[in-house]
Amino acid sequence: MLQVLDADAVRRWCVAGREALAAARTEIDDLNVYPVPDGDTGTNLLLTMESVEEAVRAAAPDMAATVAAMAHGALMGARGNSGVILSQLLRGLAEVLSAAETCPAAGVQRALTRAAELCYAAVAVPVEGTLLTVARESAEAAAALGPVDLAAVVGEARAAAARPRASARRRRGPAARGSRPRPRGRTPAPSRTSRRRGRRARRAGRARGGPAG
Repeated sequence: MLQVLDADAVRRWCVAGREALAAARTEIDDLNVYPVPDGDTGTNLLLTMESVEEAVRAAAPDMAATVAAMAHGALMGARGNSGVILSQLLRGLAEVLSAAETCPAAGVQRALTRAAELCYAAVAVPVEGTLLTVARESAEAAAALGPVDLAAVVGEARAAAARPRASARRRRGPAARGSRPRPRGRTPAPSRTSRRRGRRARRAGRARGGPAG
């Protein structure tokens, strides 16, 4: 069991995150009702995470290079509002994790808190019941544990992240889930609106001086 987070663990998490989004894409698309019910949140998150995985795979193996690639890949590949928020979440993680080759449990707690802060800062009018809520509740749950080991932090953050999703599924009801089946195979191309949002996010990132600065 890991006692500290290292670059190899971050790389494995990027792969696992992309795989989990691929599996949940249709469900998340069906839950997408804000700001408009366009049914593309899961798709946009997956496309953004695919860009992250590709960037990390090409990066040097040390922690600083790995998390910088993670944040930059998300920024450059951000699709839609959800992709922009995800890019800021990963930027927050990178800001903290880049400080050393390994990160203990307390550092992961700080990284989750910073990630949630940047998520909210990226949205002009934050609305609860969205990806923002998932980031905040995960960070708060992890921080509330106090001094614990890494497994406890990860487990509590993961459990807290699952609660808003479960609540949304109950509100939508069984008839809404899976109501828009999508063909298997290639990940669908982003919409024109998603591409425009991604370009705006990249321009904003360059104006700030980079994804982790």
